[in-house]
Amino acid sequence: RGDRPVINVSWLDAKEFVVWLSRKTGQIYRLPSEAEWEYAARAGTDTPFWWGGAAGSRQANCRECNTGQSEQTLPVGTFHANRFGLYDTAGNAAEWVEDCWNDNYVGAPTDGSARTSGQCRLRVLRGGSFDSASTYTRSMARFRYDFDVRYYANGFRVVRELN
Repeated sequence: RGDRPVINVSWLDAKEFVVWLSRKTGQIYRLPSEAEWEYAARAGTDTPFWWGGAAGSRQANCRECNTGQSEQTLPVGTFHANRFGLYDTAGNAAEWVEDCWNDNYVGAPTDGSARTSGQCRLRVLRGGSFDSASTYTRSMARFRYDFDVRYYANGFRVVRELN
């Protein structure tokens, strides 16, 4: 896929990849928790998008973001990085996180770790994708998907643990 995000992967595929990457490199890689993902996507802001209150035009890759491109992933770095230096935290490819699906945050861990109870055959995706409405690309937006199903707009982002 060159410089485009990986897509069409299930949560199980993403988990298998981080295990492989950890073995290959000797470093610890994993999927982010839902809380870690949102913290990184917001980059210190409290607005719906890290750049402000509205999706606007040509800020992200989503159905209503007016990119001037057809509905497909775009190369990483097409749009500006957030204050933490992360690209595409809104749109492009929806990103799997570690957490099991729960309808709300009642009972969620308070330390930023992943929620490993609830509907674990359903997993959480964050960030929305190129085929999402802009409301689903907001930093707080979350949705669920079967953990073993591949979808053409779902991808993932990895975290490397530092010692």
